[in-house]
Amino acid sequence: AKEKGVKVTTEIEMLLNLTNAKVIGITGSDGKTTTSTLISLILKASGYNVYLGGNIGTPLFTKLDEMNKDDIIVLELSSFQLMDMGISPDISVITNISPNHLDIHKDYQEYIDAKKNIFKNKENKLLVTNYDNKITNNLIKEVTSKVRLFSSKTKLEEGFYYDNNKIYYNNKVILDVNDLKIKGTHNYENIMAALGATIDLIDLDKAIKAIKDFNGVEHRLELVREINGVKWYNDSVSSSPTRTIAGLKTFNKDIVLIAGGYDKNLDYTPLAEEMIGRVNKVILFGATRDKILSSLNKIDNNIEIYVENTLEDVVNKAYEIAKSPELVLFSPASASFDMFKNFADRGEQFKKLVCDLK
Repeated sequence: AKEKGVKVTTEIEMLLNLTNAKVIGITGSDGKTTTSTLISLILKASGYNVYLGGNIGTPLFTKLDEMNKDDIIVLELSSFQLMDMGISPDISVITNISPNHLDIHKDYQEYIDAKKNIFKNKENKLLVTNYDNKITNNLIKEVTSKVRLFSSKTKLEEGFYYDNNKIYYNNKVILDVNDLKIKGTHNYENIMAALGATIDLIDLDKAIKAIKDFNGVEHRLELVREINGVKWYNDSVSSSPTRTIAGLKTFNKDIVLIAGGYDKNLDYTPLAEEMIGRVNKVILFGATRDKILSSLNKIDNNIEIYVENTLEDVVNKAYEIAKSPELVLFSPASASFDMFKNFADRGEQFKKLVCDLK
């Protein structure tokens, strides 16, 4: 079609070209949905009419006639949606970049280049990104718009940082994470990214209240139930090793990990290394089970390893071996397409099986 002079575009690109509303776009390897949802809630708390979509929810192209210039569109954007896109949102967020979807992209650089389209086109006014991530930090020199940074490792003079259970903005405390319902450094990074994108538009006190009231997004470190002193968590959204590592760091130790699924050609060595000292037992299933097992076998570990065939077998095995004070974390570190429709289907099946346990 291109060779014949036909314009090839996408729903997202057409939406950005046709709307007169302000657009905030969010991409990254991890944290997109949580950050997008937080941005939407923060804006609504300050009185804006908000449309949330892109990689989640209803295609917003169908809502164009309802929108006006005072509304705000919040778009979660995948690398696939950003590829070849010739226009960028007004405000852009890149949560982080790590290897992902390498079963589809020809290489890691193509994946990174797709992510860069979120700020490279149009007159992008602001890029919010992660100071700690090597890839996103290196991208800063390519940005012509204003840049606002966030960090969970470095005290930044300007921007946001997390230190000693508090979130700071321009070196002033704005939030104590002990007041939050969601936990984990990765979630504090998502909060900083969301505030970074919205701080110029909102009433901060109303935003902080909305953040404190936020329970998290389904299938993301979601507590399913407690059985005999053992808590069971559904983290089905974790479709890459980096996501599962974030979950392990949230709980830190005494974890019975359930992992495995569709192979996206990712390296599981970093995950295996992070299991040491945190994971007591691991139950593997799905297409990547042998790959994860191989990574574990390459390092010295005292982890009890079990291999099962079906999700039902996995849940039953976890029920048999998990003892308080351990917790069960279903965080596959792999995509879902080997056995399930998508990560939500996988999470729903896991929750049903856990709730059916006697």
